[in-house]
Amino acid sequence: MKSSPAAWVPSLYIAESLPYVAVMVIATTMYKRLGLSNTELALYTSWLYLPWVIKPLWSPYIAAIKTERWWVLVMQLLIGAGFAGIAFTLPMSIWLQGSLAFFWILAFASATHDIAADGLYILGLSTHDQSLYVGIRSTFYRIGTIFGQGLIVMFAGWLERSNTVPMAWSIAFLVLAGLFLALTLWHSVALPKLSPRPLPAQEETSVKGDSTFWLPFKIFFTKPHIITALLFMLLFRFPEGQLVKIANPFLLDNVEAGGLALSTEAVGFVYGTVGIIGHGLKRWLWPMVLSISLPDLVYVYLASAEEPSLLLVNICVFIEQFGYGFGFTAYMLYLVYFSQGERSTAVFSICTAFQALGMMIPGMIAGWMADQLGYLNFFWWIVICCLVTFVVSAFIKIDPLYGIKKKAS
Repeated sequence: MKSSPAAWVPSLYIAESLPYVAVMVIATTMYKRLGLSNTELALYTSWLYLPWVIKPLWSPYIAAIKTERWWVLVMQLLIGAGFAGIAFTLPMSIWLQGSLAFFWILAFASATHDIAADGLYILGLSTHDQSLYVGIRSTFYRIGTIFGQGLIVMFAGWLERSNTVPMAWSIAFLVLAGLFLALTLWHSVALPKLSPRPLPAQEETSVKGDSTFWLPFKIFFTKPHIITALLFMLLFRFPEGQLVKIANPFLLDNVEAGGLALSTEAVGFVYGTVGIIGHGLKRWLWPMVLSISLPDLVYVYLASAEEPSLLLVNICVFIEQFGYGFGFTAYMLYLVYFSQGERSTAVFSICTAFQALGMMIPGMIAGWMADQLGYLNFFWWIVICCLVTFVVSAFIKIDPLYGIKKKAS
């Protein structure tokens, strides 16, 4: 009996979003509540981008070893085990080392799950169904994000009322572990069972370590305008790479330290809903650049305001997040444009690796910058950094599309 895409596509993309959100967003909030400085939490959690930076190195081997379905199920079990490991280590004396070790497991498992899930989506659906379900896929990825950075954080904040902070977060991560056990059980039934397929001769050569493995890298680095493209991929999100590590700590920190002293529940609510809008790139590039840059000023306002109300904080953060969602579309559309041509899927994977690197490096210094400058000056620094986004956007070439003749991937 053929599995209906409606039975597995929504849950698959919830499963894809949750561990990423846990590693990139929930971790910073949790570590702030557990007493880490901004310097420490930004440095430690930024290193967790590394698996997404280097995943093109092992992505060609996924289909060669086992089916995408097998990888999805095993990685979901491993993700669940990672969540459980974090939960059990938080009450211990080695909570920091233990939780970071399990976050690393989560990060590698999540990056591998991304590869397998996207492959399963392509192989398990017809071309018509891929187009039909692309909106559903994106919607449920966003629902998973809302659940993670919104409801789970709110749940942990509610638990903090009657438990110690470590115990509250331990219970929250146990809930995530249980959820992934349920997802694994469901997907073991619902995911389509694909017939094993022989690798094309070109792919067989790749997995044996021949130079064909490096062909996507050669294509990528020999594309026209590669220098400006790399600068755009690495620096377009330079302000955001810093801001994303400090926004939640700023909302949580006490007033004496320059923060807003919001409760964990309030922070979960503030970041619980984000909107994303997508349009064509050439016409909308500069409006999108403005939308991802100018709203950063809301943090300057919040850092200088006298006891802003929770409603005002929500409005400001919504403006910033809405602008980010609109502006980030320009970035992703550019990666799609740049990837077109030979081996487009593999080249796009390399582009996303540079995207992760562009978030990892600025994030590592963000906490130290915030601790040295204070929140208000740090947010002014973020606004100044937006000039970098404007400069790299001015130099990219969009049309004609690098003179590339489209070829099948």
